[in-house]
Amino acid sequence: MKPQEFSRRQCLQMALLGAAAFAGTPALAATLPTTASLPRELALALKSGRPLLVMVSLEGCAFCKQVRDSHLAPMREREGLAVVQLDMRNKQAVVDFDGRSLTQDELIRSWGVSVAPTVLFFGRGGAEIAERMVGGYIPDFYGAYLDDRLRIARAVVRA
Repeated sequence: MKPQEFSRRQCLQMALLGAAAFAGTPALAATLPTTASLPRELALALKSGRPLLVMVSLEGCAFCKQVRDSHLAPMREREGLAVVQLDMRNKQAVVDFDGRSLTQDELIRSWGVSVAPTVLFFGRGGAEIAERMVGGYIPDFYGAYLDDRLRIARAVVRA
């Protein structure tokens, strides 16, 4: 049996993936943008006929990583999903839908969010237009719950 031959590029890619795994960091970690202005993000989303999703996360949260990497980031890339991420412990300023400047954690508390991940769906005027997704749900069914909430939010935005 002849051993499989690898190109130099394939060897380099495998080495990089191995090094990243060894370091405890995902090699291709998905990211979501953050924002300094929710009204601006909402206006951009509505202009393209989409709701704005806000993912509330917590650094180091495994469920947040799963939701971000397996659902929201791929949908953002594939479908142009309008989504931003805010962190429960972040002190960076963000303008809320009323024009107030708060830290991300203050804004999240003002929404009554205390569990990460939480995904919120916003439409005109910064109104929540679909039921929040609180927690990690059952991983096998998370996509179905997300699709259902998105269908509702999209219908509200189009109405």
